[in-house]
Amino acid sequence: MVRRWFRQPEAGPPWAEKLNMYHYVYVLQNKNGELYKGSTDDLRKRKADHNGGKVKSTRKGRPWKLIYYEAFLSKKASKKEELFLKSGKGRERLKFLLNGT
Repeated sequence: MVRRWFRQPEAGPPWAEKLNMYHYVYVLQNKNGELYKGSTDDLRKRKADHNGGKVKSTRKGRPWKLIYYEAFLSKKASKKEELFLKSGKGRERLKFLLNGT
């Protein structure tokens, strides 16, 4: 089960939504329960890169499963959220959101 979260942007370009130009923050989990947090503008390709061994930091933990993502209209907002999720408070929020998955 993948948990999805869409946030209204503070200020994104008005044309981005029409062109489906989203930026994503995502959380992957491997079979050992380890989590990886990242951001991208192409979620499917990035997940394939992780599982294909193209990302050095996740090569050993394959296969990875997408368990959570958030969509943003601006890259700046997605990067800010990624940094938050990697912080102590962000890990607490993820633990709360993913409780039971």
